[in-house]
Amino acid sequence: MGADLQKNTTKGKISAFCEKKEALKLMGGKKQTKKQHDSNKLTARERLAILFDEGTFQEVQLFVQHRSSLFDLDKKEIPSDGVITGFGKVNGRTVFAAAQDFTSSGGSLGEMHAKKIWKVMDMAIAAQKPFIALNDSGGARIQEGVPALDGYGGIFYRNTIGSGYIPQITAIMGPTAGGAVYSPALADWVFMVKGSSYMYITGPDVIKAIIGEEVTHDELGGAVAHATKSGVCHFVTENDTDCIEKIKNLLSYLPDSCHSLLPLVDCTDSAERSCPELDDVIPDKAARTYDMKKIIKAVADNGEVFELHELWAQNMIVALIHIMGKPVGVIANNSRFTAGALDVNASDKASRFIRFCDAFNIPLLTFADVPGYMPGTNQEWNGIIRHGAKLLHAYAEATVPKITVVTRKDYGGAYIGMCSKQLGADYVMAWPTAEIAVMGAEGACNIIYRSEIAAAADPEAKRAELIAAYEDKFNNPYFAASLGIIEEIIAPRDTRKRIVTLLDALKDKKEIRLPKKHNNIPL
Repeated sequence: MGADLQKNTTKGKISAFCEKKEALKLMGGKKQTKKQHDSNKLTARERLAILFDEGTFQEVQLFVQHRSSLFDLDKKEIPSDGVITGFGKVNGRTVFAAAQDFTSSGGSLGEMHAKKIWKVMDMAIAAQKPFIALNDSGGARIQEGVPALDGYGGIFYRNTIGSGYIPQITAIMGPTAGGAVYSPALADWVFMVKGSSYMYITGPDVIKAIIGEEVTHDELGGAVAHATKSGVCHFVTENDTDCIEKIKNLLSYLPDSCHSLLPLVDCTDSAERSCPELDDVIPDKAARTYDMKKIIKAVADNGEVFELHELWAQNMIVALIHIMGKPVGVIANNSRFTAGALDVNASDKASRFIRFCDAFNIPLLTFADVPGYMPGTNQEWNGIIRHGAKLLHAYAEATVPKITVVTRKDYGGAYIGMCSKQLGADYVMAWPTAEIAVMGAEGACNIIYRSEIAAAADPEAKRAELIAAYEDKFNNPYFAASLGIIEEIIAPRDTRKRIVTLLDALKDKKEIRLPKKHNNIPL
């Protein structure tokens, strides 16, 4: 009796609260935590401790419990319903997060689990702050039935409402299957951990049963598979800690919302720095490749480049850099892969990045060296026309400052697609090595001078003569410059200096477009 009275005192109630709170924070308990660690995975709380500045994380709805009685769920306690939600500071900036905890009923998503995520997403959107999801879940809680599916629907809805309004980042840090994969797909950036994370619509067992195909979890939906084959994964990371540190690095380039100022980092580089190494980047022979990443690194503050989607569609490079402390989005052709030609995946990769940067007011810097669109039935039948049109749409739609630098080849429709002046570039510069034309010299001469070559006493000698003349006229930037199609021809060593000047001149750029509900991009 005395103990019962003790519980009803103020001190007793506070003591009981503290005990319950600490018990809930253990989530699945020591045994499940050990299993998590044995799988080379951290728990949700350990992940959040790395993400947030020490002592700043404020948990939201710790005491939420499921309310289902189906399949004896009323007899099962699921601490915090398998997900930890809240907000705190990441390098001094407020960020909202939801971290599924596999130690608590496999991190399965039920009605109340989802509503906790809804709440913190609603808070992030209202506060205009980034939202991060750390996914580690066995999927929908089957015992709860349709309410679990409704839970996913509410998450997808909020992903969509917040798209282009606040940055959304998802880290796949364990299993993610079935409907659970679509929230990551709707986010801006997806991180995965090698060896411990995977995502797919249907797992290996179902695939084997239905179509007889045998495949492992990792082959089907592991980090490397999605980073190299599907393009769903933007960043492959070595472990949980590496994953979270890379997320924090990405955040340093992003504003809090589309209405926030871009983050400014301390700049120890110089606006007047010359890049003499760029004078030797372009090979003398047009068929030879070179490292476009050297150019990006040379113009970036202190040579620091944060490349995204590095392992997919490698003929296209997208990256974030700082120029005088301010973030800039870079799009560049990579001649080391398929000569830098535009194909279905490269077009998608660049288009998505361009639209992200435009949504969050990040200026665009394009380095063009493109021989054209990739030919062949594979590309045509996979929709290169439609996918290539996405790139045209994304560049033309973007209203942020757009600067283009032509380093070498810039041919045909791909010349337009890589942010030409008429597609909306604010300023186009070219190196003396630039070749701006409808197509390469050999192909052009075979069309223009077909009859003349055929009638010549020595057709091959005549072809070579005409090709040399065409190259002399068009394999340089001067014809384009004479027509005002490009604004300026610059020495490669002056590229950074010119970019710094232009970004400063264009920093207050405003463009008003036709009033409408939204564009209809050819998806």
